[in-house]
Amino acid sequence: MNASNFPFTLNLEVIFRDVDSMGHVNNAVYFTYLETTRIKYFRELTSRPDLEHMNMIVARATCDYKAPAFLSEHLNVGVAVTRFGNKSFDFTYRIIAGDGRLIATAKTVQVAYDYQADRPMALPAAFEAAVLDYQGGLDFPAF
Repeated sequence: MNASNFPFTLNLEVIFRDVDSMGHVNNAVYFTYLETTRIKYFRELTSRPDLEHMNMIVARATCDYKAPAFLSEHLNVGVAVTRFGNKSFDFTYRIIAGDGRLIATAKTVQVAYDYQADRPMALPAAFEAAVLDYQGGLDFPAF
């Protein structure tokens, strides 16, 4: 099992500050892994013309822990947009250890946001088109 079937993947190494007194990655750290991967994906996507002003906020984040990860392990975090709404969209994630263990699955809900007006905004059609072009669709493994 791997995250390579996701349109965007990021390899991360578990460092000392990530582990807790039990010797495995602390549950809160996984949200940092998700955030790091999501931001890199989003920056790559929004570097395209007409998307430089697209902003988002995270409205919800869930993570299902499947197996522990440990110091110095290399983790592959895959991410894909899997749903569009009127003002929101979902990212689905899978975290796989170097030995193929499924470490976690996760989902975040983002809301398109207009910081000048300080309110949610309609999801731009250009964003949806860019995602579909980049990913080739929305059909990626769910939890």
